[in-house]
Amino acid sequence: MTRPDDAGVVLDLDAYLRRIDYRGDLAPTRAALDALHVAHASHIPFENLDVVQGRPIRLDLASLQAKLVGAARGGYCFEQNLLFAAVLERLGFAVTRLAARVRLGTADLLPRTHMMLLVAADGERWVADVGFGAAGFLAPVPFGSGAEARRSAWRHRVAEEAGGWVMQACTDAEWRDLYAFTLEPQLPVDYEIANYYTSTHPASRFVRTLTVQRLTPDVRHTLRDREYIEEHGATIARRTLADDDEVLALLATTFGLSLPSGTPLGRIACAT
Repeated sequence: MTRPDDAGVVLDLDAYLRRIDYRGDLAPTRAALDALHVAHASHIPFENLDVVQGRPIRLDLASLQAKLVGAARGGYCFEQNLLFAAVLERLGFAVTRLAARVRLGTADLLPRTHMMLLVAADGERWVADVGFGAAGFLAPVPFGSGAEARRSAWRHRVAEEAGGWVMQACTDAEWRDLYAFTLEPQLPVDYEIANYYTSTHPASRFVRTLTVQRLTPDVRHTLRDREYIEEHGATIARRTLADDDEVLALLATTFGLSLPSGTPLGRIACAT
């Protein structure tokens, strides 16, 4: 799916593979999809630093490569999954871009402001999503069979419901909804509208809260404003950071986001 402003832009696959430290097979197989997904999710952090600083989020391929690859930054769902989709298609995978309504943490009916992918490999379909900023998954999740994907302590599955599908995570021995989606393919303009709402509307959680996450096979690292959380399966450790300097130090050491000292962090909440 080519955007008008992507015309003439070439994906630098070698630079991307260096960014995620991937040296494995590139054939469009289930095994390669799994390995690429894990490498991307564990090397490119989810983050909304630009949003809380009031900077525009650009979704053209040149901007995505410049930020997530060239500048070694992270991004949120549209940035992460648009880049990943471009890589997968370059490698020969069949990719459908989808949109979802987030359910995690709310009982309200929300607009479709989350992007994810449906990818075909080895005669089956898989949900790939390297850009869900809470309870996200390392590896693709089987679509259509109800089978779960399990990596260390993280368990996910796609369940069918009337009119669509739901991505779920198993927490405290209970399956909880993360987001609901249908199989209607999305166009670039659909993401432009959703991205604008998500990055600018005062009701958007990404405008109100600094959120950074990095997922590894053993630990989920999450920063929300000044609360830092480490999840080792059922074991969760929390601490509150004292000031912006401590936030910047954590961003560099834990999330690989090296920002200059004194970088404004937007409207993040102060420690109490």
